Amino acid sequence: MKKCIIILAIPLTLIGLQTAQKKIDVYKRPTQVEPSRIFDVQHYRIELIFDLDKKTFEGENRISLFPLIDNFKECTLDAEELTVTGVFDKKNAPLPYEQTDKHIIVRFAQSYGYGENVIFTIKYSGHDPKQGLYFDEKTSAHPQMVSVASWPDRAHHWFPCYDYPHDKATHDTIITVDAPLKVLSNGRLLSVTDNTAQGTKTYHWEQDLPHSTYLYTLAIGPFAVIEDRLGSLPVNSWVYEKDYEDGKWIFEKTPYMIDFFNKTYGYEYPWAKHGQFTSPRVRGGMENTTATGLGENVIHNRRAEQDFSWETTIAHEVAHQWWGNLITLRTWSETWLNESFGTYSDYLYTRYDKGEDEGAVALLRKKDSYLREAHNKYMRPIVFDRYERPQNNFDSHTYPKGAVVLHMLRFILGDKPFFSTLSHFLHKHEFQAVDTHDFMTAVKEATGQNMDWFFEMYIYKPGHPVFDVSYSWDKNTKKLKLKISQVQDTSLGVPIYTIPVKIGIVTPEGRTFEKVWLKEKEEIFEFSVNEQPLLVRFDEGNYLLKEWTFEKTLDELLYQLKHDDVIGRMWAATELIAFKDNPKTAHGLASQAENDDFWAVRRNAIQTLEQIKREEDIDLFKTRSADENSKVRVTALNALGDYKKSELVSFFIDRFEKDDSYSAQAEALRAIAKCGEKSSIPFLEKASQMESPRNVIKRAADAAIKEIKEKIQPSLNSFSRPDTRP
Repeated sequence: MKKCIIILAIPLTLIGLQTAQKKIDVYKRPTQVEPSRIFDVQHYRIELIFDLDKKTFEGENRISLFPLIDNFKECTLDAEELTVTGVFDKKNAPLPYEQTDKHIIVRFAQSYGYGENVIFTIKYSGHDPKQGLYFDEKTSAHPQMVSVASWPDRAHHWFPCYDYPHDKATHDTIITVDAPLKVLSNGRLLSVTDNTAQGTKTYHWEQDLPHSTYLYTLAIGPFAVIEDRLGSLPVNSWVYEKDYEDGKWIFEKTPYMIDFFNKTYGYEYPWAKHGQFTSPRVRGGMENTTATGLGENVIHNRRAEQDFSWETTIAHEVAHQWWGNLITLRTWSETWLNESFGTYSDYLYTRYDKGEDEGAVALLRKKDSYLREAHNKYMRPIVFDRYERPQNNFDSHTYPKGAVVLHMLRFILGDKPFFSTLSHFLHKHEFQAVDTHDFMTAVKEATGQNMDWFFEMYIYKPGHPVFDVSYSWDKNTKKLKLKISQVQDTSLGVPIYTIPVKIGIVTPEGRTFEKVWLKEKEEIFEFSVNEQPLLVRFDEGNYLLKEWTFEKTLDELLYQLKHDDVIGRMWAATELIAFKDNPKTAHGLASQAENDDFWAVRRNAIQTLEQIKREEDIDLFKTRSADENSKVRVTALNALGDYKKSELVSFFIDRFEKDDSYSAQAEALRAIAKCGEKSSIPFLEKASQMESPRNVIKRAADAAIKEIKEKIQPSLNSFSRPDTRP
């Protein structure tokens, strides 16, 4: 019997988890609270004239608000990098004001009572601000343009406003630019006016449903617009003119995504349009209401799609139109209500569009991402009020951990109650700011179930369960005894968890399932099993966020490698390294590397064989270097490179020239470097000139050249004359 510590697909030690989390003490960060406010903004009317050459804008913001107190005499708004030139009441009479580095304080000529409508206008200008709004010069990658990045609290760098997410307002965005340029903003386009004498155009966008200021956006440039729709809903993509043809196929599934989420959430897309645009100021995606911003790397040729697809990112940002935009976190401690739901949504889309196995692997990646952070940085509760900037909370606890917690909640509640809860929550709190307690109440209202205990453990406390699992089967009593211990360190607030788990038991008679509830530090369960199990599966269905150890025999792992679901087969392939000296191990892994139906199992089998490193596997790795999946090809080329055989260089060159994957080509270059042949340098220098997404070929070639030169340099130095200086 062998025993290994396993964190899903990542082998780590329990000691590593307990020590690595201390690298960043998140509890030293300051405690943040939701600010109080004395007014509720109803509407902004932003009118600006832009000069892209001078990097300036000027105009006004007309603000309508309701006081939340009596005797309302002055209003403080956020405003940075803006020069205010005047403030006027609704009759255009000037009002006194004071401007500081971060605020403008407007003093009214009269006091207003609770709920009265207050309207005033701030005239202002700006010049090339360093945050919030960016003027970008023309480059080979993008045209001269303007783009806004209001998240998380930078909208006030381009218009005076109350810049915190719990205040939602409608707005008009009226922008005048030179005539060749186009303007995109939130909501529906009401009009485009030609100002012929001035050589300009004025775009008037109306956002008539309230949303938070960090979702306000603006993009100005010579965009090409790809027009599409879902029924009567316009679905348009704004790209650089050079990217129009690739943009058409990259964004073609957007209406399909919206339709999927309409049905999944039980809430029809709520906004006037769905737009998306490319920007040099976005790294991934930013879910501005009705006008998602996407990084320039979203555009690539068809060949790059197998390695650099942004489809999941596009789906994630579409999902935010409900999760984050329709309902919005009340404070930045509640980031999971935006990002965990968005991340779980992109998993749901992947499973729907790509199939159950791809969905399972996508969910596994999310689990692994969180566990890496838990090991290497810190563990914190998902809802967490200690941060220096809101960005601190946008981490792998917020995105993947919260998504997996939602998957566990779905497992406990069942599909219909879970999705009914989502629909109820969206309808009840549409266009509102919400917190976790609102969602907890929605669960009770939609399902009748009090799940407060679940949220207390998984949302409000740090960590995750760590299980030690073992079993024995008694042939006399026909009983299977399963022992499950929770061995996580509880000294830092991590609880002993309550959670159901499915146990799969496979015998020659077939497969059966048992569902048990875990509640104690150590528990033993007994099941009647007539024959010795071929496989006992802990967490059948892969619902739990967990680390675990599980005793397995070689025969059971080999059986699991061939007969379990995709996650179980991947796990078995990794676990078999414990039996690396047994010939049956390599034979079983080689068989799956060749024959498994799913690419991730083939990849994991190759990775384990790579560690065993047998000469007889070279031909297998060569064959898998032509696998139909580029990720498998990359793994096989990496494994071959580790042999460091000069006679393989010609094979790597051949693969580089024939492979249609940029990632596989890059791996072939890295494999050449491992062989250390000086004669390869001219080929690598030529490869370095090849264009590729994210310069993956050039970076790999340059690194390979450097590695080879470093390898041959010591041998050159060995023939140099010894230094005889005193």
